[in-house]
Amino acid sequence: MKADLVNLGIGQAGAIAILGYLVVFLGLVLLMLVVLAMASYFISQAKKAAAVEAPAPEPVKAAAPAAEPEKKASPAPGTAGEFKLYNTDPRDAAMVMAIVADATGIPLNQLRFKSIKEVKE
Repeated sequence: MKADLVNLGIGQAGAIAILGYLVVFLGLVLLMLVVLAMASYFISQAKKAAAVEAPAPEPVKAAAPAAEPEKKASPAPGTAGEFKLYNTDPRDAAMVMAIVADATGIPLNQLRFKSIKEVKE
């Protein structure tokens, strides 16, 4: 008997559709298992690397050292410190700094602005 794929009955079409759905679902499950296996592998490798790099904890001292006086916070890496604005909107000051950095070709984090003052004529 020859299979007629053009004139399918409702039962045959339903069986083919369910079989197609099962194949796709099985492929998705297998893909999920592969991704989970790779994730667990990389997580275990990261834990091993962290365990190797972590120094041994220091022994606990009997007496706690005296608290150090508070120090003034130093600027974050890549910043040029504080500067003063005189009669200038912060938005305008930011535009001036960007224009200077672009015109000189020097990155903005390497320039040091001490103050910006608006001069009115």
